[in-house]
Amino acid sequence: MSCVQTIMDYCLRSLGIGERLLPRADYTLCQQATLIGSGLIWNLYFAIIALSVGFFIATALALAKTSPNPWLRKPADAFIFVFRGSPLFIQFFIAYEMLVLLPRAGIEVMGMTVQTSWLTRAWAGALIVLILNTAAYSAQIFHGALMTVPRGEVEAADAYGLTGWKRFRRVIWPTMLRLAWPSYTNEAIFLFHATTLVYFSGFPAFQQKGDALYYASYFADRTFNPFVAYPIAAAYFVAATLALIWIFGRVNRRLNRHLPGAARRIRYRPLLMR
Repeated sequence: MSCVQTIMDYCLRSLGIGERLLPRADYTLCQQATLIGSGLIWNLYFAIIALSVGFFIATALALAKTSPNPWLRKPADAFIFVFRGSPLFIQFFIAYEMLVLLPRAGIEVMGMTVQTSWLTRAWAGALIVLILNTAAYSAQIFHGALMTVPRGEVEAADAYGLTGWKRFRRVIWPTMLRLAWPSYTNEAIFLFHATTLVYFSGFPAFQQKGDALYYASYFADRTFNPFVAYPIAAAYFVAATLALIWIFGRVNRRLNRHLPGAARRIRYRPLLMR
């Protein structure tokens, strides 16, 4: 089988499209690279959805944390403390143990049984954990940015008659994002790397539709050579991380377009010597 045919057969296998049976013998480099790259689709799915949903939850939590109302502030503080104070790996296992019990007993709402078995699947149950975890970390970042919004900008907004939601949307929120974006970029990178923990979390892959680490482990176990499959997975993550840095850098330049050019860029400078 040629490499082109292998790519056509397996490039979307993690989504259930293409060849259903995994290779059983004569594992080629093309097969490993194609299937691990196919599994990366799930890692991107977890990262994109978790960041998108968690961003808005984090904004709400940051506002609640700055609220003088204790009924808003204290629950937000507790949520952030719990998810930042416990390891993500433990959160995965606790969530799985909680969610796996629900389909067995069922949940009755107004006399109707609610099917919850989908929560035990990786695409839903693990995603919920990632959303809540990144929301807690991002909320702390956004809260710190809210606390450092220059007082002069708020007073200028008041002078122009901007109050309430309009003041937050046009003055406070853009400034908060500008101040928080470099740290939030790091959180996005950490979350993307944390998607590899889904493989170890206990949430099963449906019909062998696993992530990049699922296929890397498959080949490593059968070839008894982890020095091929895992470096391939690492290379995919490095490439995706560079793309993530580029995207967030573009957003950062957009947020800081009114500032001098030196303040616009998020530069990636790896530490080569200590």
